Amino acid sequence: MTANNTPDDTGIRGRNGNGQFVRTIEGAERDAEVARLYSQGGITFREVGEQLGISKWAAISAYNRAVRDVIQDAGEEALKVHTSRLEYAVARCMEIAETDHVMVSHGRIVYDDDGQPLKDSAPILAALREMRGALADFRRMTGMDKPAKIEHSGGVKYELVGVDPQDLA
Repeated sequence: MTANNTPDDTGIRGRNGNGQFVRTIEGAERDAEVARLYSQGGITFREVGEQLGISKWAAISAYNRAVRDVIQDAGEEALKVHTSRLEYAVARCMEIAETDHVMVSHGRIVYDDDGQPLKDSAPILAALREMRGALADFRRMTGMDKPAKIEHSGGVKYELVGVDPQDLA
């Protein structure tokens, strides 16, 4: 028992080389068992705790960790999928931007006075715009576009207008 008379996490959490608590496989399995029992319905956290030999509050914490882990795992998987798609989009945009394009008008290639096809930069510029958008999406998705912190130092001066300070005393 810990100081607050709740069972400790012996065997559930370990410590890393820095002495910080870390999750163990046993702890994750216990959290999953709590979530499974509670999710069946008709059972309280107190009853889940009694079945597993832990307090009601330890059962609630275990349930919250299990739910958070599921959401976090799903979020990480979604991030991998979106990252992969954005990497593909950027690669395709680079391919288009690095390709020479000829100018076409009314379905025919446009030639200069020397008989050479005119180059068209519009597809390149469009590809670069799309790539810029994909990279911006990636920055937003990964949190790289967090607003800059602005620090302010100094005092604030309050001034009462239309009031004689002698009247306040």
